[in-house]
Amino acid sequence: MAWIDFIEQNAKRFNEKLALSDAVTGRDLSYQELNNIVNLYAQSFYKQGVRTGDRVAFLATNRLEHILYLLACAKIGAIFVPLNFRLSVGELEVILNKVEAKIFIANMFVSELSRFNPIHLDEFSIEDEVLENFDTLPNEISDENPVLMLFTSGSTGEPKGALFSSRMIYTNQVETTSAWEITESDSTVVETPFFHTGGINVLLLPLLLVGGHAYLAPKFEVDSAFDYFEKKHITIYFGVPTMFQLLLEHPRFKTCDFSSLRFFLSGGAACPVSVITAFSECGVGIKQGFGLTEVGPNCFDLPEEFGISKKGSIGRPMKHSDVLVMNESGVVTTAHTPGELLIRGPHVFSGYFKDENKYHDSLFEGYFKTGDLVQFDEEGFFYVVGRIKDMYISGGENVYPGEVEKQILTHPFVREAVVVSKKDERWGEVGVAFVRANSPVSKDEMRNFLSDKLSRYKHPHEVVCLEEFPLLANGKINRQELKKLACTNMA
Repeated sequence: MAWIDFIEQNAKRFNEKLALSDAVTGRDLSYQELNNIVNLYAQSFYKQGVRTGDRVAFLATNRLEHILYLLACAKIGAIFVPLNFRLSVGELEVILNKVEAKIFIANMFVSELSRFNPIHLDEFSIEDEVLENFDTLPNEISDENPVLMLFTSGSTGEPKGALFSSRMIYTNQVETTSAWEITESDSTVVETPFFHTGGINVLLLPLLLVGGHAYLAPKFEVDSAFDYFEKKHITIYFGVPTMFQLLLEHPRFKTCDFSSLRFFLSGGAACPVSVITAFSECGVGIKQGFGLTEVGPNCFDLPEEFGISKKGSIGRPMKHSDVLVMNESGVVTTAHTPGELLIRGPHVFSGYFKDENKYHDSLFEGYFKTGDLVQFDEEGFFYVVGRIKDMYISGGENVYPGEVEKQILTHPFVREAVVVSKKDERWGEVGVAFVRANSPVSKDEMRNFLSDKLSRYKHPHEVVCLEEFPLLANGKINRQELKKLACTNMA
């Protein structure tokens, strides 16, 4: 039996029970309707020449179609590629050139990306389709076949397409529903974007496996989130710490009825203890999760009862996660000793699209090298203490300094540029750009210059002009000194 058969099984088991609700269109789909429409899209893709291994790309904010296209692609062995709508046209062109999609559907940047032959979402319809015999479709789709491609950037900013197999997705579904005791009675709203593993894999697909219900929202809005708590009576809510901080600061927080919620789930960065405490006082605990695009993403779990006593911890590994912590010499560490986190298991990704070398470089004896520096205590609770490379997380989004520096250096006044991060109460971390320039460059001028080159969340929040950069003995720029400087009032 193939992984994707769970949709047909759930159609029989749950029938008219609601599966998905689109907050934009107001459209609801039962499990029976979901199965029927997925079959129609699979048939439509197949008629248009999509075969095993072909890519179907989609550019839009969160919509029902993301899930319909993903499941339809899985039916025929194709690979669904949700694109980041926050990227500039130039960034999207790089990805589309690499993907070589058989079908590209979009409801934005259609004219700007015309050379990739996009089909406007409004013109791609199955309303007139009649379900035909599926005998022509592939009968055996291996669970090792990739069905989803999510793009993540490396420290250089080069986009890499991480491939998700059916095996990887199913493992995450089963382990997630088991660890967090998710059932058909649970519901959520998905506000995190579907081009992230957080949007698709953290809660949505696990919920669909067990017959739960998900509302799909185009973006996070504080007021709307409170409506989902009080009017839609959702039972689980996933967000990054920045989102929880904004909820906490909103006037509705003090009067909100949280009684339907079983727990909140925080990911992307460590959730501040002050936030955990504030929500706990309202009767709802915050679970801390942790994972990466390439491995799950749900690999660790910190139950809400440990939120205070184990503050800052990402929890213990889930059952499917075989983890090692190794120092730079390749020696496995003991408690309270930092080292790189390595993860192995059936939830590890299948590779990077068209990049076998990067895939093999990312592994050590079957373990994925996360690049995160962690340590653990005597009770097996893990803590992230840093990153081997310089990536930082701002508002739940990964930002890679090398990518930002590359664009800053195209400014006509800039001679050298280094981007480091500093802590920020609202966003978790923000970027500070240090530049050596022929003429002063202000923050506003730089952000305006970068507006068509980089997504806004990648823009530095401060720009500091220096006469000289601090150097190490080997002549390289001393990033640690700049990071210290960024944390002073000077930045």
